[in-house]
Amino acid sequence: MADPGIRAGDETYDAPGSRRTAPDAPFEAPGEPSAEEPSQFFNRELSLLEFNRRVLEQARDPEVPLLERLRYLTISTGNLDEFFEVRVAGLLEQIEAGIGKPGPDGLSPQEALRRVRAAVRVLVADQYRVLNDLLLPALESEGIRVLKRSRWSARQRTWVESYFRREVLPVLTPMGLDPAHPFPKVLNKSLNFIVSLEGRDAFGRDNDTAVVQAPRVLPRLIPLPREVSAGPWEFILLTSIIHAHVGELFQGMEVTGCHQFRVTRNSDVWVDDEEVNDLLRALKRELQHRNFGDVARLEVTTNCTQAMVDFLVGCFGIDRENLLRVDGPVNLNRLSALYDLVDRPDLKFPAFVPGGLAREGPTIFDTIRGGDVLLHHPYESFAPVVDLVREAAADPNVMAIKQTLYRTERDSPLAEALLEAAAAGKEVTAVIELRARFDEAANIELATRLQELGAKVSYGVVGYKTHAKMLLVVRREGDSLRRYVHVGTGNYHTGNTRNYTDVSLLTCNEAIGEDVHYMFQELTGLGKIPRPKKLLDSPFSLHRRLLEWIDQEAEEARAGRPAWIAAKMNALIDPAIIQALYRASTAGVRVDLVVRGICCLRPGVAGLSENVRVRSIIGRFLEHSRIFHFHAGGRELTYFGSADWMPRNFFGRIEVCCPVDDPTLRDRVLREGLTVYLEDDTQAWELQPDGTYRRAETSPDRPRSAQRELLQAFARSAT
Repeated sequence: MADPGIRAGDETYDAPGSRRTAPDAPFEAPGEPSAEEPSQFFNRELSLLEFNRRVLEQARDPEVPLLERLRYLTISTGNLDEFFEVRVAGLLEQIEAGIGKPGPDGLSPQEALRRVRAAVRVLVADQYRVLNDLLLPALESEGIRVLKRSRWSARQRTWVESYFRREVLPVLTPMGLDPAHPFPKVLNKSLNFIVSLEGRDAFGRDNDTAVVQAPRVLPRLIPLPREVSAGPWEFILLTSIIHAHVGELFQGMEVTGCHQFRVTRNSDVWVDDEEVNDLLRALKRELQHRNFGDVARLEVTTNCTQAMVDFLVGCFGIDRENLLRVDGPVNLNRLSALYDLVDRPDLKFPAFVPGGLAREGPTIFDTIRGGDVLLHHPYESFAPVVDLVREAAADPNVMAIKQTLYRTERDSPLAEALLEAAAAGKEVTAVIELRARFDEAANIELATRLQELGAKVSYGVVGYKTHAKMLLVVRREGDSLRRYVHVGTGNYHTGNTRNYTDVSLLTCNEAIGEDVHYMFQELTGLGKIPRPKKLLDSPFSLHRRLLEWIDQEAEEARAGRPAWIAAKMNALIDPAIIQALYRASTAGVRVDLVVRGICCLRPGVAGLSENVRVRSIIGRFLEHSRIFHFHAGGRELTYFGSADWMPRNFFGRIEVCCPVDDPTLRDRVLREGLTVYLEDDTQAWELQPDGTYRRAETSPDRPRSAQRELLQAFARSAT
């Protein structure tokens, strides 16, 4: 039976004036996963590696422009770096701490790590095969060459020698290893060389091993000047230059071996919120140690001698299972520089200009008052969101601006507008998540700048990351104040809005404005706020509502009525949600899921999930929007927000999901955010019951590509 307290349209979910209850707790219900049911769940680490394999497959695809294929290869290697920095490092920590409890998939940390290592070795070997056997030959056929030392001409050797002495030698510091010079600290993911030597130096020492560390200020890919190259796009790797001239660092001695190596370290930053008085200062201190965390991976080239491998393994004190031999440069991600260095538009995706917003007056406020504005990025421009903050900063009628900031870029126009508003004396409040992984330093800098100009800066709620995407502008209009709101699925990072698919809503709806107002009050203050009238949020209501709606959809199906659940997200991990979807499937509910990355649900299993379809879209843009829809007995509940269906998003983060009540906008969200992806047969991968992914079969008559169709619908060519 449907819950009469859950209404569509403008009605509230709870009685007016009611207050929040305690945050949601992890749901426990009959049928919850147990050690006897591990076959119902995929391992999250192995699922994440499957996603990385799908990215790598883009590098193989001859239909993808060549330089984009190279970019996909480097993305897959960068993803794998982060996988070791966070996920593998986390497994190693669990094992070291003696934690052997299996997850919902039944795998202990030890068994999960064993399987991860086996999958990684296959993936890394494939990455280098794609580079050596496919991409480098294809690039060469286009006149784009990365020259090995054996292919240098005499003129090129002369130029390289001059370059080495002028640009490289002055910043290199060779470290001979002896009791006075222990093995140096090696930065996370830095380029290093282990060098074997023979002979004696000026002091009569006969030490036979040294380390050369390549400073990060040196470019890893160097273009050859036109006068010594056979074409406009010839390059040499820094590794080749150092290899060719490493002997100049050890004059009077003979270099008998020189081999690249790289270590990947645990990069998760941990601060005990309960034990620190100033999170910003504590995080600054912790960031200083990130580059020197425990080693999660050691990479060496295939030609590195066994003696040198043994020496490095001993120096880092690692298990040999954490060693990887690679057939090429130890950091393929550095080849991403080729994309910008080579001016070949014909080898890249066609440029486009995002669709614009038709203004309904001289200001963005006039347009929003005319009706809710839905934006689908990157097909539609993010500029209206930037305009809202810029115009608010300059508008004398604007009283206050409040914004959550999880990730921003340097020189962010949004951040600059907030700074201008603060300098102008407006009430500016920024809730900055200092612990946004790998953006901590940038967020600390922004927080400091805002505080210096008098803005109120909060770091959210102790124990919870602020991941919600909310912007509130309070403007005086006549005798009253009006709230203008932006809520979205993506970060306030204008660079990402050109490469990530996300959904934004600009509105002055009173109920949404009031909800956002109270949520900011909750993030910066204390006490219990009224339950939101329109929004769903974590850690209070989102998980509980989703479970209720999934089970209600199952009741509809059992009663013989139409039932449908459709959702799009980055990751599906939460065991309770997965079990609820299984219950819905067995009741006869059609469940369509578009899950870009990790999916721990096993679809297509008879008697469990035969009505569940899971697909992943890998294309030009990173699929990032989170959307979910329930038929709900014809009430058609459609929401978008910041939360993936993961325990951390439900219970450890501040998240916001917003309803789309306007029928026209709801149809847009369904069509552009869900159904077009469910019909994609060009960039879609379908999850199989065994955990592998299979490309969707492309229709020979009318192939469908969601991203291409949306580009054609909204954007225009830049050429």
